[in-house]
Amino acid sequence: MTTTLSRSALRPFYVLEAFRKAKRPLSLSEISQMAGIPMSTCHSVIRSLEQYGLLYFLSNRESYPTRWLWDTASEINAHDPIAIRCQPALMGLRDATNETVILGTRQDDRVLYLLVLESGQTIRYSSRAGDFKPLHSSSIGKVMLAWATDEQRQAWLTAHALLQATPHTITDAGRLQADLDDSRKRGYTITRGENVEDVMAIAAPITFGAMTLGVAVAGPRQRMEQNAEKISQLLLSTTAGLKP
Repeated sequence: MTTTLSRSALRPFYVLEAFRKAKRPLSLSEISQMAGIPMSTCHSVIRSLEQYGLLYFLSNRESYPTRWLWDTASEINAHDPIAIRCQPALMGLRDATNETVILGTRQDDRVLYLLVLESGQTIRYSSRAGDFKPLHSSSIGKVMLAWATDEQRQAWLTAHALLQATPHTITDAGRLQADLDDSRKRGYTITRGENVEDVMAIAAPITFGAMTLGVAVAGPRQRMEQNAEKISQLLLSTTAGLKP
C-alpha cells in the first residue's frame, strides 16, 4: 500500500532540503523558488521554523538553519536501535570489501535506506540514508520480494508494473519471479545495472523480530564482478552474525 503524502506537512522539509542543496544562506524568494512553495506560504513556514529555533536570520533578507538540527539528529541517531546493533558489523563489511554498504527496509512499496556507509574509494556508489529505491530493480528491494511469502510476492507482482529504470531492468514478471527464486536458493540477490547503470549490488536479508531488513554491498559493476565471490561470502558471514 502506498500512503498519500500531505504536501503541507512536508513543507518544512522542502525548506531544509533547499538549504542542503544550496549550501549557503538563502533569501525568502530563493527558498520559495527552490522548495516550490508559494511566497506567502513560504514566509509562514520560515517564521514557524524561526520561532522553533531551527532558523536564524543573518540579515533582513537571508536565513540559515541553526545547530538545533545537528544536535537533535545526533542525539536521535545515538539511540537508533537498528544502527546501534548493526553499524559496527556493517563498518567491518565496508572495510573488508572496500565498497559501499547499505542497510535498508521496506516502506510501503519502496525500499528505504536506513544507513549508508560509503566506500573510501574515489569511484564508488554514493547514496544517503532516507533515499527510496524500487522493490523490483534494487538489490535490497529484491530481498524484500524474495523473502516474502509466495502469496505476498505473487500479489505484489500482479498489482504492480515493473517500471524500467535502465536498459538492464527486469520488466517481465516471469523473469523476475525466476530471479527471485534463484536468489532465495543461494541466499542473496544481485542487481547488475538494473536500478543505476554500471552499478552492481549484492544483498542479503537479516531479521529482527517481525522486521526484515536487507544489507547490500554496492559499487562499480566491473570492480564488483571481479570480486563477486569474495563479497558475497563476506556479506553472508556478516548477516549471519547479525541474526538473533
